[in-house]
Amino acid sequence: MKKFFSEFKDFISRGNVLDMAIGVIIATAFSAITNSLVNNVLMPLIGLITGGTDFTDRLNWVVVAPTLDEAGEVVDAGVTIGFGVFVSAIINFIIIAFICFVIVKSFNKAAKLAAEKAKREAEAAAAEEPAAPPAPTEAELLTEIRDLLKSQQK
Repeated sequence: MKKFFSEFKDFISRGNVLDMAIGVIIATAFSAITNSLVNNVLMPLIGLITGGTDFTDRLNWVVVAPTLDEAGEVVDAGVTIGFGVFVSAIINFIIIAFICFVIVKSFNKAAKLAAEKAKREAEAAAAEEPAAPPAPTEAELLTEIRDLLKSQQK
């Protein structure tokens, strides 16, 4: 059991988990901004164009009407299918997906440019280095050894 918790501690203390957690927090905050844009800006404009004041309320389908008592208070909420809310969620998703696409596309382009720059620098460095002298052949090495042996015998 100690090994299990030790492995979990090692896993959770890695930088990737922290990066992922920060990404989730930022995505949640971004989702709130996108929800506000869709619900408070885009949907009222779409509702105005379609002739209604609130698009999300106009596209609801009441299956079972709510039940009210004598005082006018809701006893049973009934059943309502909210197509307007669904359309709002679809628009919200499309906006978030588009922004994620732009971010990934930008990241890939930056990575490609960095790889091309590194390749050019490596080619330039290779071109600047002088070529190594050719290694001696086997015959040259044997001749050199023979000459050294002759000089040692004298």
